[in-house]
Amino acid sequence: MSMEPESRRTMRRQGPAMLRGRAIPKTTTDQRLLDRRGPSDWVHTDPWRVLRIQAEFVEGFGLLAETGKAVSVFGSSRARPGSEQYELTTQITAALARAGYAVITGGGPGIMEAANKGAASAHGISVGLGIELPQEQGLNEFVDIGLEFRYFFVRKTMFVKYSQAFVVLPGGFGTLDELFEAVTLVQTGKITRFPIVLVGSSYWSGLLAWLRDVVCGEGKVSPGDLDLLSIADSPDEVVRIIRAAHGEGAGGEPGDGAGGEPSEPAWPV
Repeated sequence: MSMEPESRRTMRRQGPAMLRGRAIPKTTTDQRLLDRRGPSDWVHTDPWRVLRIQAEFVEGFGLLAETGKAVSVFGSSRARPGSEQYELTTQITAALARAGYAVITGGGPGIMEAANKGAASAHGISVGLGIELPQEQGLNEFVDIGLEFRYFFVRKTMFVKYSQAFVVLPGGFGTLDELFEAVTLVQTGKITRFPIVLVGSSYWSGLLAWLRDVVCGEGKVSPGDLDLLSIADSPDEVVRIIRAAHGEGAGGEPGDGAGGEPSEPAWPV
């Protein structure tokens, strides 16, 4: 009886567990938590889920507590090595690492891999926070400190709790999810002194114009809310905006003001 080579068999990680082939369940842990269909026996299993969720928080807090100041970087998992966006990402995170920031990503391929690669190349701290998905991605090879989560909301908490800024490169729905969650947390005062930097003015200009002309124009957000986003096209701009928001000068020392010089608005004129 022939066996398929290990390297070609489907694999999934569930927290610390690793499953292959027929051992992989048809649904993820998140799906089973959120799915309300079926019999009412879920009332007997949710208490156990609470303990598992608690364990994920404990693992995350314990691993990341001594990370130091950090920046979370988001973007498409589909960016290919060697592409302009991939290479720009490595330059940005190398610059952040040299400025003393750890880099936190989702730990997957594309922009996430590029961000971890850039941090590692500059001898910075490279963190990856993976998630259980139907199509296993696994942590990329440039992650030095990694965790894989079952629950998205636990993972999201780690991104926000241990970051002092978000850097958002071109991406899809997942990237937009992280972007607007961060904006909402800053807007509502849940987190403070938290710069959100969009990288790539040509990519984000349409979204920014819509937010300004339609969303703000119809009074759905306040004009001041638009200033929560900054835009940059180069590694130097990204580092400058983040340092300024934290009251640091060019040399990385705290400045005189509480928030440093204000960054340039993101909005196209």
